[in-house]
Amino acid sequence: MTDYEVATAFLGEWGHFQQQVFFLLCLTVIPNGFSGMFIVFVADTPPHRCVIPANVNLTAAWRNHSIPLELDSNSGALVPSKCSRYRLGDVLSLSDRGFLPGVDVNMSNVPTESCLDGWEYDQSVYISTIITEWDLVCDDRWKNPLTSSIFFCGVLTGSFVSGQLSDRFGRKIVLFVTMAIQTVFTFIMVFAPSWPVFCALFFIVGMGQISNYVAAFVLGTEILSPKVRTIYSTAGVSLFFAAGYMFLPLLAYFLRDWRMLLLGLTLPGFLYVPLWWFIPESPRWLLSRGRVEEAEAIVRDAAKKNKIKPPPVIFSPLQKELQCETSKALNICDLLRSPNIRWISLTLWLVWNTLTIAYFALSLNTANLHGNAYFNCFVSALVEIPAYTLSWVMFRWWSRRLSLSSTLFMGGVFLLFVQLMPANLVYLSITLEMMGKCAVTTAFAIVYAYTAELYPTVLRNTALGACSMASRIGSIIAPYFIYLRSYSVSLPYILMGSITVASGLLSLLLPESYGMPLPDTISHMQHFPGCCKKTPYKLTNTEEKEKVAEGTFSLEQGASLLSA
Repeated sequence: MTDYEVATAFLGEWGHFQQQVFFLLCLTVIPNGFSGMFIVFVADTPPHRCVIPANVNLTAAWRNHSIPLELDSNSGALVPSKCSRYRLGDVLSLSDRGFLPGVDVNMSNVPTESCLDGWEYDQSVYISTIITEWDLVCDDRWKNPLTSSIFFCGVLTGSFVSGQLSDRFGRKIVLFVTMAIQTVFTFIMVFAPSWPVFCALFFIVGMGQISNYVAAFVLGTEILSPKVRTIYSTAGVSLFFAAGYMFLPLLAYFLRDWRMLLLGLTLPGFLYVPLWWFIPESPRWLLSRGRVEEAEAIVRDAAKKNKIKPPPVIFSPLQKELQCETSKALNICDLLRSPNIRWISLTLWLVWNTLTIAYFALSLNTANLHGNAYFNCFVSALVEIPAYTLSWVMFRWWSRRLSLSSTLFMGGVFLLFVQLMPANLVYLSITLEMMGKCAVTTAFAIVYAYTAELYPTVLRNTALGACSMASRIGSIIAPYFIYLRSYSVSLPYILMGSITVASGLLSLLLPESYGMPLPDTISHMQHFPGCCKKTPYKLTNTEEKEKVAEGTFSLEQGASLLSA
């Protein structure tokens, strides 16, 4: 029985067609690098203190001592309070009577009050953020991590919907529709009048962001040849994602008003409209839907671009195999239908969940690190370059399972070491955190490509969407891992390090896909340890065909039955 990759081998590995698809799809990933991370600057909290109205007649001494000092939980030093001031009426009375603070008056006996007149914010780093514009501090500081969590709720929703839409309506149309959603709603966010409106729009941006990323990833994986696919799925899309991530702090450095920053990040999205006429639909997906003529037209066009003469018939035998399975509509429930695919799915969901917690918590934490926020964010993006390069090297020449397990394990170890560093070795702690981020990023790049290799064409986009959807539980709670810093600086690192090490060990249970052909049907999938490859008794012909669709039969059994 003819395999898709055998049928299209005449196109070659790296012709004009493959180069065009590779680079254009990589370009579509760039906005994803900054659309999910701009919240680092847009929702950063600058130093602030209670406003003392200018029209209050206080002496210079009392105006300078109107804010009480409190112990900073991170540095251990006394700093001005961010959320309270001495009661203004009492301070005004003492000032009018000529008393001096700290000399004639014991300041610990002066009662305090909340910031009744608002806050004043340091503008040395930011002109404005959503925190300063809507006063999301003190009693409203819980809204800060919730803003990021709402974005990831949108990502969760997009993961659930887009995978099934892509498998039903096509990779290309979902890619461009969701790119448009991401761009248009980011632009509308510039005019958000309030925090609830901002969050609602941010939710929709999250839906578009993950949807177009997964669609572009799957589209390239299915079109490109095996060797080029490895480069694309590990280093290709990931390096362009990192390029967008690195672009973010550079633009944010020059645009320090959050509305202007979002406007600057929106404009590149409108440049992608012409790509509709240059990026083709996936021939694999067209075959899985029975649209053989359209698939052949794309492959023949590819042959023309590569200056190669195609054979008279390309896909007929393969279509018979795919049509047998796709005659029954597949959906997200099929990821749990048979024991083999169920255990693979559950294990991957746990691994993905851990990776999103570690990756996004470390990425969102850059504003809290010692030093310049723009530089820290740039370094956090920069460490992804060697991470993605390493992921390609490991994916090209090493076991998929061991690559994922080792990078997860090492990432967890680095994060556990962070909390062991003395407080005065700040830069060593940052170095360990960046090494942990590098290892986690490597694992993230590997797991995307590994997952795409484990699942068949008829379920690949749905499976990737489901894995992404399951992992969003981790990304939703990731901002609250950073929020734990207010209780203990080391607590986030202990939690992230522990679950990352545990997931590294768990990933050893996954089947190996290195050197295996990309599966087209459920019966082609690799087997999870402990799942039976043979049926224990003889079945009828009808029952056998049902078992092939469910993935119970081995590849050889299914192929012989289908050909019959």
